[in-house]
Amino acid sequence: MNKKTLIITLSALAIAINVVAGTVVGNLKIPFLFLDALGTIFIAASFGPYWGASVGIVTNLVLGVTNGYTEIPFAIVNGVIGLIVGLLATKKGYTLKIAVLSGIIVGFVAPVIGTIIAVFLFGGLTGGGQDAFVLFFKQTGASLFTSAFIPRLIDNIIDKNISAILVYFVIRSIPASILGKPEKTAQTIATAGENKING
Repeated sequence: MNKKTLIITLSALAIAINVVAGTVVGNLKIPFLFLDALGTIFIAASFGPYWGASVGIVTNLVLGVTNGYTEIPFAIVNGVIGLIVGLLATKKGYTLKIAVLSGIIVGFVAPVIGTIIAVFLFGGLTGGGQDAFVLFFKQTGASLFTSAFIPRLIDNIIDKNISAILVYFVIRSIPASILGKPEKTAQTIATAGENKING
């Protein structure tokens, strides 16, 4: 199997993981979690921003078919997650520090973009577990944007950090051959750039 075929195959698997995890968590309305970007982060960290963004965008297109059209506009958010994680991982390697940094950056950027989409397209309410908090903050006198942003910020900071760190440990446990990388990369894929960061 050549590398491109391998990446496409793993990307399809990553999209399936995103859809299944996002659907299960969404239906259970688990607070502070989405888990619909696990596959996006994995592909971005392993193969770069282009593939990560592609997985993120396609994920939400599929979720739009399976879960409802409101998921489709948020493809932008999932795509940006792939870009951010992919760019950081490409430059520094997907170390634990980069995983945490990715989670923090994405945890702030994703809710900003998501809130803009939610407010302008759906009046701040998208049918998810966050809606109750949006209504609560709105009743306290906060603006619509603030009411929609605060719960998304809290959720994303928790969810994206958990997702990014979980992916770090997953990548460390995968043999390099499965990712189509040289054997020496098996020991360094998740720690590439560690010496530069510490040095």
